[in-house]
Amino acid sequence: MPRSVVEWVGKNEDTPIPPRVKVRVIVLHNGQCHICKRSSDRFVGYVFDHKVALINGGENRESNLQPLCKPCHALKTGKDVAEKSKIAKIRKKHLGLAKPKRKIPSRPFNRRT
Repeated sequence: MPRSVVEWVGKNEDTPIPPRVKVRVIVLHNGQCHICKRSSDRFVGYVFDHKVALINGGENRESNLQPLCKPCHALKTGKDVAEKSKIAKIRKKHLGLAKPKRKIPSRPFNRRT
């Protein structure tokens, strides 16, 4: 009977990932980058990335981790930051904190004399 392992959950967002969890994540993904599927012999090291970024509401837990090569990690980080800024912009507009970019154009009224 296989031993069940309890999923690791970080106490906060700054909790470092333990080495045993990194090994489990690599084994789960067959030693490949999650995005481009390159194996570790073609590039040096993994970057452990959160599938749903912490800045976008993701959790610091084992099921939210994936190994990425450095080029793929750079691309994904850019997309995560763009998503965060879009969400923040929409939220500010919804709360009325953002000023409109321009006046709302209206049709001039005819003056009666």
